[in-house]
Amino acid sequence: MSLAIVYTRAQFGISSPLVRVEIHLSNGLPAFNIVGLPETAVKESKDRVRSALLNSYFEFPQRRITVNLSPADLPKEGGRFDLPIALGILAASEQIPKDSLKNLEFVGELALCGELREIKGCLCAAMATGKNKRALILPAANETEASLCKSTDIYLASTLLEVCAHLHGRCTLPSPKQKVAPTVIHKKDLNEIKGQLQARRALEIAACGGHNILFYGPPGTGKSMLASRLPSILPELEENEALESAAIKSITSETLSDSWLSRPFRSPHHTASAVALVGGSSPPKPGEISLAHNGVLFLDELPEFSRHVLEVLREPMESGHICISRASAQVNYPANFQLVAAMNPCPCGFYGEDSDRCNCSSAQVKRYRDKISGPLLDRIDLHVKVDSLTVEEIQSKSPGEASEIVRQRVSEIRMQQITRQKVCNAQLDGKEISYYCQLTNSEKSLLAHAMRKLNLSARSYDRILKVARTIADMEKSENIQCTHISEALTYRNFDRQQL
Repeated sequence: MSLAIVYTRAQFGISSPLVRVEIHLSNGLPAFNIVGLPETAVKESKDRVRSALLNSYFEFPQRRITVNLSPADLPKEGGRFDLPIALGILAASEQIPKDSLKNLEFVGELALCGELREIKGCLCAAMATGKNKRALILPAANETEASLCKSTDIYLASTLLEVCAHLHGRCTLPSPKQKVAPTVIHKKDLNEIKGQLQARRALEIAACGGHNILFYGPPGTGKSMLASRLPSILPELEENEALESAAIKSITSETLSDSWLSRPFRSPHHTASAVALVGGSSPPKPGEISLAHNGVLFLDELPEFSRHVLEVLREPMESGHICISRASAQVNYPANFQLVAAMNPCPCGFYGEDSDRCNCSSAQVKRYRDKISGPLLDRIDLHVKVDSLTVEEIQSKSPGEASEIVRQRVSEIRMQQITRQKVCNAQLDGKEISYYCQLTNSEKSLLAHAMRKLNLSARSYDRILKVARTIADMEKSENIQCTHISEALTYRNFDRQQL
């Protein structure tokens, strides 16, 4: 029977669904048809496959060839199906044994000479293949990504001939060399920042609880320096978190670096579009918020971003994922990021300074601040003013606390939160807030007074409670006290309507 079945993987978001490549050779005029919702690059594979087979000294069947990519309603794109299609034709024409294909999956693009070329998203395919208890054969050019997935048996090949020799049992393909997990080294250290004790304290609170934070103040006070050093005090990624972040990067054009265990730090320019930030195009690709998953998204000069661009952040900041809908597909990407933003208090940057350098009118200041909507500010837990440094602080040679020391404290507090409630404090939902952030009458009275005086929203109320819970954890306190709530309230300066 001139029928063969080969298993492969498609790419759909960060998932990699199974695809059965069914090849049938029948009598009739020679033809080569591919069905099963293939896009242009997949349809063109018949020319690449034919040339690769002939240049690899195989016989190309002069019969009617029908290739079905099942399931038929799943969109197929890219050149990743070249290798399974070629192997299916060889199996259907009995040039390789069919039984050798049963427990294997294949992905790879073929060159006309029969070489295997690198594909995107092979890490997603490797992780999915391991769950089905099969082995995966990949192009050798994907060795770096393949070495990260330790739960799957993976073999690497450089040419179609090497794959066929492996299937015939004449040789065994090599497996990727398992690399030792690199030590995370941060080039930027917190001890490089002089002064700014309150801002450093707020940054540590944000790191301990996973809170979003906004720095504002005059130019040159260290707002961007503080933001860029947040990853250096965050706990190291767990292996499953690192793999998830690496899988997102795998499906983009970016290459994985040796520092794949480091938390992502993304800093898009303020000219970035909404699609660049949240993802999109056709087929949908991940944006900056997904590339910052399990890491930090830094938006410098926040009011310079288009208001429309900033508003698209509101939903993923709450849900931790982004759903991109297009006519042909609907894709969910994870987007559990920690937002760090920086801005000046006015267009010239010196509003509120004693030096009288600011010449902005009240209308200009209001127009500048109105670029950031109230609902977006509501979702930022900490609003921290960064004042100008004195000459003595600038000339001081005494270094501040190093990132490594702070990171040890942060890791201990994060572990305490995970043990207690399975998530960090910033990710507590309504019921969990009621259970883990209980208040006595005195704390309730203090918070109620602040709610009325500052006209806070219900979301701000919850955010203050979560920040207070983090401060209590840092002080080794089992319960939230008035001092913790008072400190949390000092970080809501935007709610006071004064910068």
